[in-house]
Amino acid sequence: MTADLSGIRHHDVDALGTRIHIAEMGDGPLVLFVHGFPESWYSWRNQLPAIAGAGYRAVAIDVRGYGRSAAPRPVEDYRMLCHVADNVGVVQALGHDTAIIIGHDWGAPISWWSALMRPDVFTALGILSVPYNPRGPIKPSDGFRMLGGDEEFYIEYFQEVGRAEAEIEEDLRSWLLGFYFTASGDWEGRDDGKSMATIAAGGKLKDRLTVPDEFPGWMTEGEFEVYLGEFARTGLTGGLNRYRNADRDWHDAAAWHLTPIQQPTVFIGGENDGPTRWGSAAIERFEINLPNLHKSVIVPRSGHWVQQEAADEVNAELLEFLGTL
Repeated sequence: MTADLSGIRHHDVDALGTRIHIAEMGDGPLVLFVHGFPESWYSWRNQLPAIAGAGYRAVAIDVRGYGRSAAPRPVEDYRMLCHVADNVGVVQALGHDTAIIIGHDWGAPISWWSALMRPDVFTALGILSVPYNPRGPIKPSDGFRMLGGDEEFYIEYFQEVGRAEAEIEEDLRSWLLGFYFTASGDWEGRDDGKSMATIAAGGKLKDRLTVPDEFPGWMTEGEFEVYLGEFARTGLTGGLNRYRNADRDWHDAAAWHLTPIQQPTVFIGGENDGPTRWGSAAIERFEINLPNLHKSVIVPRSGHWVQQEAADEVNAELLEFLGTL
């Protein structure tokens, strides 16, 4: 699927003191799209025309640290509170009082924390890939250690500043393409049964990545070059710093311990998506934690990049959800 992006308007806004780049199409009620790692506004390229065409102002941001948005140096400037403030600031800068917020990967928790912390602003929620799980009693770093088992969970691997960056910078093109492909529904697994979720002691994440000989059907070489060009310019430290705030976020969010989200919500995950699979227990608790859930959808054969791998299916589900609001 190749979307027509000729109508996109690009500009920067002052989001409560932080420069955030946005790509937007259409006019009407505001729908704010928040991407994950390692992506950009461009990961919503197939959604912007569809949502705008249905009568909405569809806006995709470059999350702070990515693309053309501000990239502060301190790690703590990527805590969840800062991302929520950016989203509130974007809504205000665009002249709206409220927005429907939709996020994928890290954009999913950024979106649901925006909904939790500012329910007056974010009136409905879409979460892709990562199912909502409220703040619980286990500190994230302890949870990551348990998930890693005899190896190192990938989020643990990302914690030390400069460690993952050094690996990535050795061959950005190969690492990025391998990361996209291995997390997708096209990856068929390794003979040893290992996945990219953990890293062997003394190893590197790239040891678990498969670089394809051909580009997958959901991402052309030209589309990949858009991502590659952005990260060649900015590096990935900004994106990695989001992971480095997991424990800090847990402490910051103590007041929202075990809090359900009350806004109308849709969840869309991929059948072969790691975070969706790991989150199966959270999906089972949606009745408690998402009392106004519209629908929980698992897209067959899709992997992690569900809104790119299965753009038509995701667009149809989002439009159905928006039509109920």
